[in-house]
Amino acid sequence: MTKPKSAQAGSVAGEKVRLEVRLSGFGGQGIVLAGNILGRSVVLFEGKNAVFTQSYGPEARGGACSADVVISEGTIHYPKVTHPDILVFMSEEAKNTYGKLLEPETTVIIDQDLVRNEGLEGRCSRLLSVPATRFAEELGRKMVANIVMLGFLTAVTGIVRHDSLQSAVLASVPKGTEELNTKAFEKGYQYGQEGEGGERG
Repeated sequence: MTKPKSAQAGSVAGEKVRLEVRLSGFGGQGIVLAGNILGRSVVLFEGKNAVFTQSYGPEARGGACSADVVISEGTIHYPKVTHPDILVFMSEEAKNTYGKLLEPETTVIIDQDLVRNEGLEGRCSRLLSVPATRFAEELGRKMVANIVMLGFLTAVTGIVRHDSLQSAVLASVPKGTEELNTKAFEKGYQYGQEGEGGERG
């Protein structure tokens, strides 16, 4: 098992004009909030354009859901993700539902305790994993797994700066939870920076 590249060497941003990110999981994991935070970090703190859209499965809470974030230096003419640069799966159902968008150039990030590798290895450029839910439980609140995931995503893809995403987190979470969410974000970020989350594929 090799280690993930650094945020710089492993960046998926490069010189691309348009970057497409889909975060997915089940209703109740905070997927929509995570997508909103990512979009806000780009627009408010990095001066780029971003469009955020969301989708729920028929079961709503507990069913598969996704949040799409399209990032661009210029005008965004189409808001949906069609050729994802990054796919995040935080549930097995989300992988099964949205995995059809997977392309050879896609970076895939999974919650390693909730999503199996089967069907992913060999089909994408990078396959990374982080125990986001487990880390959140260790921090005392399972509901911050989405923030752990954002921290990890920031570290291993380089699509947004650490300070930009952290500022967006603090501007978006409920008052009184700033310290917990900061710890969650830093936990995921450090896990990625330290070369954890073994890369395969």
